[in-house]
Amino acid sequence: MTTSTAAPVRTQDVGRRTRRRSSLERRYSRAAWWFISPWLVGFLVFTAWPMIYSAYLSFTDYDVINDPQLVGWANYQELFSDPKVALALQNTLVYAALAVPAHILLALGLALLLDQASRRASGFFRTAFFLPKMTPPVAIGVLLILLFNGQRGAVNTVLGWFGITGPAWTTDPAWVKPGLVLMGLWTVGSTVIILLAALRGVPTDLYDAARVDGAGFWRRTRAVTLPMISGPLFFVVVVNTIAALQMFTEAYTAYFGSGNTTYSNDAALFYVIYLFQQAFEFLHMGYASALAWLLFLVIMAITGIQVLVSRRLVYYEGEAR
Repeated sequence: MTTSTAAPVRTQDVGRRTRRRSSLERRYSRAAWWFISPWLVGFLVFTAWPMIYSAYLSFTDYDVINDPQLVGWANYQELFSDPKVALALQNTLVYAALAVPAHILLALGLALLLDQASRRASGFFRTAFFLPKMTPPVAIGVLLILLFNGQRGAVNTVLGWFGITGPAWTTDPAWVKPGLVLMGLWTVGSTVIILLAALRGVPTDLYDAARVDGAGFWRRTRAVTLPMISGPLFFVVVVNTIAALQMFTEAYTAYFGSGNTTYSNDAALFYVIYLFQQAFEFLHMGYASALAWLLFLVIMAITGIQVLVSRRLVYYEGEAR
């Protein structure tokens, strides 16, 4: 008799706890939706809707003044016959191929140096390296012209002290992109901070074991450090690649600013600059939208390749290999 009355009581308790847990989960779920709702609204209004509308405009002839007129695939067909598109795409890919490795290598070198410094010195230099990141891109474009001027620039003046004749950074098409890459290193600070945080997370016992095996600094870096920070490294490679493929403000300020007819600008005609010109100088909004979607597909393809390569090179803690 005792067993037969206890069982329904336990069943009722279990049912009550289940209902209480379900109610709690619903409250947590509602709270989570409330917290992310500002982001959702911002995403729908400022990202999703503009993307959908630009996809529609890419099939139209639209000049802002008159209503859009459907033209089918004409804008996309024009992309393949426009020599400026090929030039801009080539300039952008070359710039990204130069800028991303330079950015990552310099940031990794600085992060390794900071990792060896004392806490107080590391804190000072982290701030010092990050401050240039706060510089407006327009100011960086102006600095580019001042520092890399072939005749009176500070870079060539310093090279002259060592008997080196500096190139015409801003007028020689062969040196326009290297000059922009060097100037872009000014803002390497944020990547340094990310990689330094990753370095601080590497277990010290791995380094101790490597030292016992006689591994020097470079061997420890290659066999321990790089594999352990490969996840953050992959992240900064992807982010910096996307940023390089969208290069705009610095190059536009330096080479396409108002009244600028002195400097060579074909070598600095990056894809987003050409897109901007088509949209806001020539008011070819439909064609500019097609350009934007082509860039989106290029970025997606390059990021997809990086993700595929990362499956062989990137290590995540706890991942079964």
